[in-house]
Amino acid sequence: MNDATAVARPTEETIERFVTDWYVALDRHDPVEEVLPYLIDEGLVMRFPEGETRGHAGFLEWYDRVIRTFFDEVHEVKEVAVHYPDGPGTATVDVVVNWQARIWNPPAARSTWLGFDAVQTWTVVERDGLPAIATYAVNALNAMPGSASL
Repeated sequence: MNDATAVARPTEETIERFVTDWYVALDRHDPVEEVLPYLIDEGLVMRFPEGETRGHAGFLEWYDRVIRTFFDEVHEVKEVAVHYPDGPGTATVDVVVNWQARIWNPPAARSTWLGFDAVQTWTVVERDGLPAIATYAVNALNAMPGSASL
């Protein structure tokens, strides 16, 4: 059975908690071995404003870059809507998350504040009784007033 095979439907409550836990892990810059269990490997596609990654290897490159670029990150989940368009086993999750962080671009004397509402769509499958991200797409980044651009 490959990672994307799903036999049970993750519940809305489980997915909502999963989304929050994902962002807590990203805010803490958790070690990658603690973040990878949130993601399937085979078939994983993640679309970010800066490009697309595939599988754990692609995610590792992206994660290494962002944890070295952004600091003081805070993600606040604003909306989670769970849909089951393909029947049991797969959920489509619409997420709106407010992301704020700081970035320092050498040789600037000060860091810069970033603030965006990120509109996303995920596909979540159940793997070994737990949810896992199969696809993750950032559809829009809406800047907050006063935010620097990415």
